[in-house]
Amino acid sequence: MILAVKQRLNCIARPAIVLAFLLCLGACDSSPKKVQLQGGVFGTTWHVTYHGEPDGLTDNDVEAAITSAFSVVDDSMNNYRASSTLSQLNRLPAGQIFEVDWDFALVFNAALDIHHATAGAYDPSVSPLINLWGFGPEGVTESPTDDQLAIARSHSGLNQFAWDLSDRSFLKRNTRATLDFSSIAKGYAVDLAGDALDEIGVANFMLEVGGEIQTRGVSPRGDHWRLAIENPIRAGVGKPYAAVSVTDVGIATSGNYRNFFEVDGKRFSHLIDPRTGYPIEHDLVSATVIHPSTMVADAWATALMVVGTTEALRLANLYDLSVYLISRNGEQLISSHNQGMSRWLKASDNGETIP
Repeated sequence: MILAVKQRLNCIARPAIVLAFLLCLGACDSSPKKVQLQGGVFGTTWHVTYHGEPDGLTDNDVEAAITSAFSVVDDSMNNYRASSTLSQLNRLPAGQIFEVDWDFALVFNAALDIHHATAGAYDPSVSPLINLWGFGPEGVTESPTDDQLAIARSHSGLNQFAWDLSDRSFLKRNTRATLDFSSIAKGYAVDLAGDALDEIGVANFMLEVGGEIQTRGVSPRGDHWRLAIENPIRAGVGKPYAAVSVTDVGIATSGNYRNFFEVDGKRFSHLIDPRTGYPIEHDLVSATVIHPSTMVADAWATALMVVGTTEALRLANLYDLSVYLISRNGEQLISSHNQGMSRWLKASDNGETIP
């Protein structure tokens, strides 16, 4: 994926972007009764809040539906699990045909669409560059040389692969080429689990995995689900930067304000531009995307962080994404959003949009 990975996630190493965490705002009313469950998955945590479930449906039923969906993604796209479809493909020598599972093919096809839409700014084959810059499992202590970059780039790029999605067959043209779905598979897992909840009759819920969110129906208050966008300067503390009120959509946030390293006073972001092989240097620090599919929001949040503010707004309008962007101007933060996001931004008590 485009982002680097500092923390190993059992299934999907969420690259070193931090999903600017979207947190539920405020306590819910006591009626109707809400249920909250949580657990661990993919090296992070999952949480669900739901209400209005059918009579006879137990907490165990809900948890089983969620974890069963997660297992599908774990079996298919966990690059730290030797038996996963992804790991098997990554280990293959060049020229050997390999049939992937349906979930893998669906996620790859979505990634491919965004790869083309961004002229290569989003690329699930960029792991060699991520690892070289020290944001993979190995880590490094200094920036790479031009020769090292040239070698890593020769192993990156979707042109290192051939595929036929009609029969789900893949092969590698380069033995050292690899795929990594870290920037999209967790969002897919949230979608899959959300659909599983629908199937068992849970119509009102907010499901979150490591910052990726899917909302359906209404909150226990009877209105939209209220969520917050983290302040990049005061990440994890103080007031959120903005708030949204949403339903029946997925939400993902990517940012470059947590994971980086410095060499001789220069900061290197974990966000690698696949088109250049270098970390991004523009002023965009956080991108939040709202879309019916959490998978789509997940991947596009990463992609928009790579292309920067101006191009992000253009692409968002072109591909019907609701986006909220936070840029840095010295020590100041500047926000921008498109018309699609306007419908979701929550108004403050005095009637003004936040911020």
